[in-house]
Amino acid sequence: MAAGLWDDLARLKKCTWVELSHPLNESSPYWGGMPDGVVELNKVVFDYDEEILSCRIHVQKFPGQFGTHIDFPLHFEEGLAASEEYGLEHMAYPLVVLDITPQVERNCEYAVTVDDIKAYEKEFGKIPEGAFVALRTDWSKRWPDNNALNNFDAEGGEHCPGWSMEALKFLYEERRIAANGHETFDTDASPLAVAADDLACERYVLANGHVQVEVMANLDLVPQWGAIIFVAWPRIEGASGMPVRAWAVFE
Repeated sequence: MAAGLWDDLARLKKCTWVELSHPLNESSPYWGGMPDGVVELNKVVFDYDEEILSCRIHVQKFPGQFGTHIDFPLHFEEGLAASEEYGLEHMAYPLVVLDITPQVERNCEYAVTVDDIKAYEKEFGKIPEGAFVALRTDWSKRWPDNNALNNFDAEGGEHCPGWSMEALKFLYEERRIAANGHETFDTDASPLAVAADDLACERYVLANGHVQVEVMANLDLVPQWGAIIFVAWPRIEGASGMPVRAWAVFE
């Protein structure tokens, strides 16, 4: 009898698996615009001393955009696609990692450029259609320090690296990638967000029916070419975003 995909699974088991999500607890940071009290984890609502059955049940309370999470188009515009529009086929992709850590070391507000992408392709080859492109900045090493993640100045302004509109349009319209991700709370590099008075890059991604994963971890442990990324989330309908478990597999 043929083994089907079992041999492929056995091969994958021998590969390297890297966690791309942050662990979460009640002290974990999240976007500062959310109201207080939105996170309450592991609240006991049924415990071992119950007469009907001795077992413990927890309730989890958190915003959809909590920790490493996926954003759906509904996040930025009413009437656009919510979580139920994205199925299992949206949970696995070829993974491309754009490493801009040298630029970020020189300028903490650096926005990735089309020239950066072309330099990547000169070294590794053309980015494949349907890829998930993750932006490595090593910002995830600041987790779980909320002030460091936002990189606040004395006036409370944020100073973070991120995407540029030109880079995203090149990837989605010229290379026809499927999704993007990054280590920061927001898609846009801080100066671009200030100039636009909006998260224009994030709005572009979501308005065009794409998804993105924010607050990723451990991209420094993944090769820039050749890995597979898996992104899994609960099957909750109508959601604008949800925490995810994301991981990479590579030989």
